Amino acid sequence: MTFDPATLRYDDRGLIPAIAQDHATGEVLMMAWMNADAVARTLSTGRVTYWSRSRQAFWVKGETSGHVQRLVELRLDCDRDCLLLKVDQTGPACHTNRRVCFYIRVQDGQEVELMAPEA
Repeated sequence: MTFDPATLRYDDRGLIPAIAQDHATGEVLMMAWMNADAVARTLSTGRVTYWSRSRQAFWVKGETSGHVQRLVELRLDCDRDCLLLKVDQTGPACHTNRRVCFYIRVQDGQEVELMAPEA
C-alpha cells in the first residue's frame, strides 16, 4: 500500500506530534510538530523537516546548527495521530545543546537536571 501523508490524523491546526528517537540506541531525543508537507519533505529528502509553530515556517533540523537528523525509518502509531521518527542524529538534538530534550527528571517533588549542555 502506498503511503499518503494526507491519511494521517492531524489536529485542528493541521499538525501531528513527531517523536525523534535515535535508531541505534533507542534513546528518545525530542518531540516536535509536523504538518503534511513536512512529512512529505522528510520522506523525499531524508532530512527531518518539522513545522515551527512560533515561526510558522518549515524547520529542517540542523540547517543552521549542523545538528542534522537523517531519517532512517518513519513509523505511525495505531491511531495514525502520532509519528515516531527513527533518526541518525548528528550532535545534540536539543536547542539547549544537550543530547536530548528530556533531561529533567522529577524526583521526590523536585526537578533534577540529568545532563549539562555539550561543550
